[in-house]
Amino acid sequence: MDNNDILIRLRYAMEIKNKEMAEIFKLGGVDVTVPEVIKILTKSDEDDVESDDQIKCDNSMFDSFLNGFIIFKRGKQERKPGQPDTQETSIKKSENVNNLLLKKVKIALSLTTEDMLEIFEEAGIMVTKGELGALLRKEGHKNYKECGDKYARNFLKGLAVKYRG
Repeated sequence: MDNNDILIRLRYAMEIKNKEMAEIFKLGGVDVTVPEVIKILTKSDEDDVESDDQIKCDNSMFDSFLNGFIIFKRGKQERKPGQPDTQETSIKKSENVNNLLLKKVKIALSLTTEDMLEIFEEAGIMVTKGELGALLRKEGHKNYKECGDKYARNFLKGLAVKYRG
C-alpha cells in the first residue's frame, strides 16, 4: 500500500473534502492546491505506470499531511520554552509509514487503546493490547513491531465503519 492509497482510504473513512485536504496539507507545511489534491487522490493504473494525472505522495509529504491532520482535528499546540521550532520528519524508512499512520491518527482523533482495538474489531481482525502497543512503539525499542499493510488496511477499514456507519 503506497502513501497515495493510504490518503485515499483515510479521506474516505473520515469523509474529508478536497478543500479540507488542501487545508490539512497547508497546516502541515505543504502548499497544495485543490486540483493538486485531486491528482494526489487519483488512483494509478494497474500496471503501476505513473500517469501525468497523478502526483506521487512521498514520505515527507505524507508526514506533513498527518501532522496537519492532528492540527486540523485538535488545534495548534503552543510551543513550550526550550522546545525546538522545527520537527524532524518521523519517517526514516518506507516500512515505518504504517506505524506512523496508526500513531498520528490515534493522536488526531484522541483515540484510546480500547478505541483502537474496537476499530480493528470492526474490520474483523483481532489485535491484542500487546500487539497494538508494539505497533505504537518507537522504532528501535526492543518490543517495536513493524506495522504491515494488513494492519493498516484493516485499521482504515475499521475507521470507515466507525465514522461512516
